[in-house]
Amino acid sequence: MSELSDLIPVEAIRLDVAAPDWQSAVRTAGDLLVSTDVSTDTYTEEMLRNVEENGPYIVIAPGFAFAHARPSPAVRRTGMSWVRLSTPVNFGHETNDPVHLVVALAAEDAGAHTQAMAALARLLADPDTSAALDHAPTPEALRQILVGDTTPEPEPESAAAPARAAAATPSDAAPEQPAAKGSGHGMHKILTVCGNGVGTSLFLKSTLDKVLDRWKWGRYITTEATDTISAKGKASEAVAIMTSREIARTLGDVGVPVRVIEDFTSTKEVDAAMRDLYDV
Repeated sequence: MSELSDLIPVEAIRLDVAAPDWQSAVRTAGDLLVSTDVSTDTYTEEMLRNVEENGPYIVIAPGFAFAHARPSPAVRRTGMSWVRLSTPVNFGHETNDPVHLVVALAAEDAGAHTQAMAALARLLADPDTSAALDHAPTPEALRQILVGDTTPEPEPESAAAPARAAAATPSDAAPEQPAAKGSGHGMHKILTVCGNGVGTSLFLKSTLDKVLDRWKWGRYITTEATDTISAKGKASEAVAIMTSREIARTLGDVGVPVRVIEDFTSTKEVDAAMRDLYDV
């Protein structure tokens, strides 16, 4: 597993960058991947084409875009870059625009960076750490925040599992066998889906796993991050899919419930989607 600190060197961080549009912002992030010998210019073009073909689904939280493309020969090694913009730009996302932070990922494969994605999701979900990253004065100071991620994860308002009402299951317990609406008992699978299966879907999987851990439902539900094409074939194995609005439109009717998540770092939003799915 790659650590976040291993994937983002100081040389891959640029702060207060002036970008006239989203293409320029993504290209700046791609140029940093090239300059740190992570990828080639071809990969930068692939990241741009990913948004052009699939829409702004990479804007996975308010103000935050996670640029990436599929693993390809244009990737020399797994790495990331960090671009904080001086003036936010619009990607065309319905709820999360404008974007002031673009983080780019180039991955050799779909699994080596899972731990780093979980760490980054944890950092950005914490308000204090996120604010510190937004105001870090230098690349060195920002990277120190990334390296020194020791802040305990805060408990969100909706972290109880399943409900706090007197008639509901106590918050420190869970139903013996959760059953999604219209599904049977037994081990369930929930798919988190993005266009390429290596970036935003891993962010969402990490947030979903946090909710399942708090609900103590990890023994009942497995989660899998995948891409749009694979999700259509795997939907029959799942009880539900969680994804962005853009990818949900691409998927269409896959025979299982599809829950749209606007903020992939929000345990509160994923918690609410799970409550609706499992009627708790």
